[in-house]
Amino acid sequence: MAGAGRPFGGHTYLADSSAWSHAHDARVRDEWSAALRAGQIATGPIVKLELLYSARDGANFDQLEADLSQLRDVPITRSVTNAALAAFCDLAHIGPLHHRSVSLPDLLIAASAQDAALGVLHYDEDFDVLTGVVGFESRWIAPRGSL
Repeated sequence: MAGAGRPFGGHTYLADSSAWSHAHDARVRDEWSAALRAGQIATGPIVKLELLYSARDGANFDQLEADLSQLRDVPITRSVTNAALAAFCDLAHIGPLHHRSVSLPDLLIAASAQDAALGVLHYDEDFDVLTGVVGFESRWIAPRGSL
């Protein structure tokens, strides 16, 4: 049985910064750590920028960047930006200002996940909205409102 006994159903996810920010919570720490060890956590340029923004100094920045470089990197390509623009248009046509209901970084992360055939692991309702216009699996690191 594929994924049996592996965290998050055995799938690999592009982890949003919202998942990273909750990863040390006792309620998800063990599953998160196991997923990291199993190579099930990927990252990309937007998430890296968000995470590196929190570095306290150059040494902390360098260590975090080195740690992140060990993970699968999901690039932002032309096909990703095209998918993000198409999804942005679709959101705009749902209703007035609906395209402003999600953050632009989250839009690019979702489009990157779609392009790489990955889901997004998160703790952010933007990704549930984006599943209506981008083809990816939205998976909460813990049930919404529980952390």
